[in-house]
Amino acid sequence: MRTVLLDTNVILDIALKREPFFTNSAEVFRVIEKNHYNAFVSATSINDIYYIARKDKGHKTAIEFIKNLIELVDIAGVDKFVILDAIDSNITDFEDAIQNHAAIKIECDSIITRNKRDFKNSELQIFTPDEFLNTMKT
Repeated sequence: MRTVLLDTNVILDIALKREPFFTNSAEVFRVIEKNHYNAFVSATSINDIYYIARKDKGHKTAIEFIKNLIELVDIAGVDKFVILDAIDSNITDFEDAIQNHAAIKIECDSIITRNKRDFKNSELQIFTPDEFLNTMKT
């Protein structure tokens, strides 16, 4: 079974219904569920999702979204070793380095993000939602 980590921006596209990204990000979830992928978000993403969604939608809606989210995905832990690996990483954006190394720790195959350039030094496969959906068509 394939394992993917979903970047914060893909989740926020759904939580905030951000167009023009919402449709493809939501479709990623349908494809992951249909094809029995193991999907993860990093523990640090949950904080970011709550913070941004609360500002836009309010506390109650943000919490409900997170409750629904964690019924569909698992949480990739962030511990001392993930942080140390992120610090030593060639990925320049620290937040993305943390997500990358959280994904490596749980042996993910790939990360789905809208900002591929942030993961350009990753050893994992990096897909945009569009690219991921296109791989499912072939």
